[in-house]
Amino acid sequence: MIITTTPQIEGHRICAYHGIVFGEVVSGVDFIKDFGAGLRNFFGGRSEGYEEELQRAREEALHEMSQRAAQMGANAVVGVDIDYEILGSGNNMMMVSASGTAVTIEPV
Repeated sequence: MIITTTPQIEGHRICAYHGIVFGEVVSGVDFIKDFGAGLRNFFGGRSEGYEEELQRAREEALHEMSQRAAQMGANAVVGVDIDYEILGSGNNMMMVSASGTAVTIEPV
């Protein structure tokens, strides 16, 4: 499955459009990561715990999106956009959403 942010894939033509496809992940941040991030916020530096959680959630959202595209009969997703949101009363949850257009492509 080819996944790209561009509307076309070089060397391929789009044969069929299957529709918009999404992948969403809502992830909670545990106490340890939240505590570590609080220290980083106070003293400065990068929060590896948050960064790892964000990377994991992004990969899961892309994977979920590609699975849904495959179920629609697509072999690629074009025009992909990834959004991030902070959720929860304590801002301790994050949502990563990936969306794009599921398509069938073939080499030119």
